[in-house]
Amino acid sequence: MFKALSDWFQQNLQQPGQVSEQQTIELATAVLLFEIMRADGKFAESEQRTYQQILRTHFNLSDSELESLMKLSSDRAKQAVDYHQFTRIINQHCNMQEKRQILESLWRVAYADKHLDVHEINLIRRISDLLHIPHSEFIQSKLKVTDNAD
Repeated sequence: MFKALSDWFQQNLQQPGQVSEQQTIELATAVLLFEIMRADGKFAESEQRTYQQILRTHFNLSDSELESLMKLSSDRAKQAVDYHQFTRIINQHCNMQEKRQILESLWRVAYADKHLDVHEINLIRRISDLLHIPHSEFIQSKLKVTDNAD
């Protein structure tokens, strides 16, 4: 089942005309979340759990779909040379509220280990800029996540 779903994601993502808008957004979001998870050079278990939980609940994924998306996002993140390809998809298909939710999810993954590394903060700032989110909202979402977690 996992192999079949993975093959399906691969096939559809290589043929842009056949991939659904939702699947494209799912992959772009998952890659950005994965990048935050690895930004500090550690893969904390708490960050991995938060990453999985966000993907599962935000996109309403089954276990097999979640596994396929996580594997594919890991592969795509390792091959990516920049974040524009992912933020462009989100900018094309998401409204400002949806982009704010993604930004908050980035903070949730980064702060899952109760520590914000400078690399995580800088990466979230870059992604926030690429998503055209004002700096004030960048700060507000950070405070929302860090204040609610304490």
